[in-house]
Amino acid sequence: MAEGVLDVTTSSWDKEVLQAQVLVMVDFWAVWCGPCRMIAPTVEELAKEYAEKLKVIKLNTDENPEIASRYKIMGIPTVMFFKDGQKLDQIVGVVPKPQLKAKIDSFLSA
Repeated sequence: MAEGVLDVTTSSWDKEVLQAQVLVMVDFWAVWCGPCRMIAPTVEELAKEYAEKLKVIKLNTDENPEIASRYKIMGIPTVMFFKDGQKLDQIVGVVPKPQLKAKIDSFLSA
């Protein structure tokens, strides 16, 4: 896994995402997903840029279907934002980095 990006599973989900004290960005992905590979470098760049303010997590939907199903993931990549255990928003599909940055900045300034 890339620097600053944490790989989570069903067993570590609650601790790493729901109990986190900071804004969390979760990238739902799968190995076979081409668009997931396209957005991965952007996710890694954001993890470095927001290292102190944002926790960046990747969850493989094939290996953790319970979490994908709990959050009704219908298409991947899906990027979801959490704060204080609550889902704030989600973006489905590959989006440009400025769009993700704008979303992150809006949550950090809220």
